[in-house]
Amino acid sequence: MRTKKLYKVTFLHLGKSYELYARHVASSALWGFTEVGELVFEPIGEGLVVDPTEERLREEFQDTRVLHLPMQAILRVEEVERRGSVAIRDAADGQKIAPFPLPPRAR
Repeated sequence: MRTKKLYKVTFLHLGKSYELYARHVASSALWGFTEVGELVFEPIGEGLVVDPTEERLREEFQDTRVLHLPMQAILRVEEVERRGSVAIRDAADGQKIAPFPLPPRAR
């Protein structure tokens, strides 16, 4: 039995680069858009450590059946063997963004 394909989709949104996993990527019926559906997140309660970025993205996209992303916002679509961690990065420098404010570092 062949498993369903898994895609890692990286796209820009409000100055941030989002990395999500999905089972469905195709041209949208909306001209100039790409359809991304069946988003894949870690099952709740599977790990000992809760990833706050994963929780934030799960909340943001909890009621989303299909994302229609503008083609120019998509940076990359990769077909992958297994799911990695999701991320939100600063679009300018690629650094991961903490999903909650951190106190400033002492110098």
